[in-house]
Amino acid sequence: MSESSNLRQKTASGLFWSFSDLIANQGIQFLIQVVLARLLLVEDFGLIGMITIFIAISTSFIDSGFSQALIREQEAKQEDFSTVFYFNLAMACGLYVILFFSAPFISGFFKEPRLIAILRVLSLVLIINSFGIIQRVMLVRRIDFKTQTKISIIASISSGAVAIVLAYFGFGVWSLVIRTLTMQFLVAFLLSISNKWKPSPVFSLHSFKRLFRFGSRLLASGLLNTIYMNLYYVIIGKFFSATDLGYFSNGKKLEEVASHAVSTSLQRVSYPVLSSMQNEESRLRAGFAKIIRTSTYLNFPVMVFLAAIAGPLIDLLFGAKWLPSIPYFQILCFAGMLFPLHAINLNILQVKGRSDLFLKLEIIKKASFTAIIVIVLLLKLGIIGLLWGSVLSSYISYFINTIYSKKLISYSIKDQIKDILPSFLLSFTMGAIVYITGILMPGGDLIKLLVQTLVGFTTYIGLSKLFKIKELDVVKDLALSFAKKAKR
Repeated sequence: MSESSNLRQKTASGLFWSFSDLIANQGIQFLIQVVLARLLLVEDFGLIGMITIFIAISTSFIDSGFSQALIREQEAKQEDFSTVFYFNLAMACGLYVILFFSAPFISGFFKEPRLIAILRVLSLVLIINSFGIIQRVMLVRRIDFKTQTKISIIASISSGAVAIVLAYFGFGVWSLVIRTLTMQFLVAFLLSISNKWKPSPVFSLHSFKRLFRFGSRLLASGLLNTIYMNLYYVIIGKFFSATDLGYFSNGKKLEEVASHAVSTSLQRVSYPVLSSMQNEESRLRAGFAKIIRTSTYLNFPVMVFLAAIAGPLIDLLFGAKWLPSIPYFQILCFAGMLFPLHAINLNILQVKGRSDLFLKLEIIKKASFTAIIVIVLLLKLGIIGLLWGSVLSSYISYFINTIYSKKLISYSIKDQIKDILPSFLLSFTMGAIVYITGILMPGGDLIKLLVQTLVGFTTYIGLSKLFKIKELDVVKDLALSFAKKAKR
């Protein structure tokens, strides 16, 4: 079997299991979220949202870009893995101590005394996660997402069951805390059992410096991105109520279930695959363009469709108490449309080893984003204004991200727009038809959703055939491949 044929098989297998992992895991998480949303108060989700940014920033520091550096390494050694493991664990313990003693100050900032105990307990997840980072990196290097899929499903179901039981018996916000801790403990434990890797008693300064030289810039850019992605939680939590933050948090999670399912699976597989052809310019460009076209062909219609059916969907799933989250969810869907384009364009910088450019782009994008936020706050446009600001920021960031794709692989913004424009136009045409169908359609939420789903699917497929969109055949081939693997 040739090297290219073997790579295609690995890619197809990796994509199947990565997509299965995300669909199964996100699907399970989504169902659990629906049940918990009905059992808990809206403000319970808001309380967790207030401390999300602190956990996320700490997680970025713990990894420090080492995971991506190890994945990119052509021949990573035992001393490389061991060095990163000890660094991850030491950082996790240090950051837990910092968060433990910072809890009263964070609680005072939000004027919410319950956050002290919540943050001190939930922060234990940092130490737990540090034990599974290297195992996950090793599986990604082997493009082995099958093992990760099984682990994610077991952990999601088990932790979800625990959370639902606790919520039913009145544990409130603590059911969400215990759910997170239980899930991450199971993931780390099962990864350790499945991969059977143990660190050697060695910490190599040479390995650390070499990997950190690449990872440090990813750390800086990752921190900027983490702050950017979670800043809304801080702003809404500070200037609005925990209930308002709960509405936003639930809308955000629902949007991420859809936007991350396709794009994250493609990104996870594409990075190691594209890294393997980093020195073959023509193959790299062709593979990159195909990933761009396929991801947008799948992601655009999903996000537009969800925005069109938001009303009956949220009412049916979460109940009347969550109806105020509808406009939040709709606007977030429009921002989430471009998520795969951001991720895949940035992948190229990592594949080419240009983490310096990665950092430079993040600084430029976050500066423009900060300016938008300041303007919105000065104009006092409220939460809706903040969210529309995120949509504007998403489109500006996309154009900025394409600058170096042109320089590194000769794939310009003009080329990208030409590739994604058909999916963009078809998606909004389909979305308009679906939305109008929902307005004109009599009956309850379930009937509306069924009819809108049928109309949306047939419209998008029909338009794809009418305008001879090539990605339809690509998706068909992927679906057939997935079906064969599922049978096996």
